[in-house]
Amino acid sequence: MSETSMNKNSFSQDNPKALKNPWVLGWLTLVVIVLGVNIGFISLAFITNPGLVDKNYYEKAEDYEENLVKYRTARASLGWNYQADFPVNPVINKKSLYRLSVVDKTGLPLTDATIKVMAYRPSDASADFDASLTEVDAGIYEGYITYPLKGIWEITTKIELEADHYTFTRRASIVTE
Repeated sequence: MSETSMNKNSFSQDNPKALKNPWVLGWLTLVVIVLGVNIGFISLAFITNPGLVDKNYYEKAEDYEENLVKYRTARASLGWNYQADFPVNPVINKKSLYRLSVVDKTGLPLTDATIKVMAYRPSDASADFDASLTEVDAGIYEGYITYPLKGIWEITTKIELEADHYTFTRRASIVTE
């Protein structure tokens, strides 16, 4: 076997074929690893962070832990329970029915409450909007919502009765037909 044919088939730095040279393979491996890590970070950013910033973030962040404990205690003492019948994948520019039933801690329907649904678009704050649900039966509230843009939306629902309030958040993925 000649020296030239051995160089072309062997795995060494002197091999003129790129995929037989360890330096080329090392750089290709490094590029693949960096791309993989970047794709992982980008995916994680889209999955975990809604990207929403509250306008009063500083005031809400003061004594955050103390306020969180107070909020959780107040929420637990209310004893309100809800069942949200929200669409799984609403369609862009099409009315979607949002239904919410709420009962107090004794199991009686929560009547005369004000229900507000706030839709936040993480990538475009100018598209954010609010909608109200109206009481159609004792403790049952309904309303139609139409989303102007497709994609991920944060849906925050606030239930208020006199001075008491209860808030929960869901994520919605708006699709095209």
